Amino acid sequence: MDRQTVGSANRGRLQVEVRTEGRSEVVTPVGELDHHTADLLREPLEGAVERGRTRLVVDCSRLEFCDSTGLNVLLGARLKAEAAGGGVHLAGMLPMVARVFEITGAEAVFIVHDSLESALGT
Repeated sequence: MDRQTVGSANRGRLQVEVRTEGRSEVVTPVGELDHHTADLLREPLEGAVERGRTRLVVDCSRLEFCDSTGLNVLLGARLKAEAAGGGVHLAGMLPMVARVFEITGAEAVFIVHDSLESALGT
């Protein structure tokens, strides 16, 4: 994680923004989530759970690509959040990313919202 910028990280094709909104930790990946960038998302998700922030909202509205490694990061975060009494909410997925979740059946194990606003309102 880029320690010079509090609340965000960037490794070329992926930037991750993190903020607290009410009882939710909102994590916004921007760009491409794949084998090379997965740790940029894994670290803030796991860190949030370790700090007791177990209601994770991943704002996917600016996530342009997600491969199996990225999917595994989200599945791992889901398991850790649920074990701590929380969960992972996915919001605003673009069609290309939503298709990955549909094809793999992963959409069935996440709480999926059409927008960030609806994810935060639950």
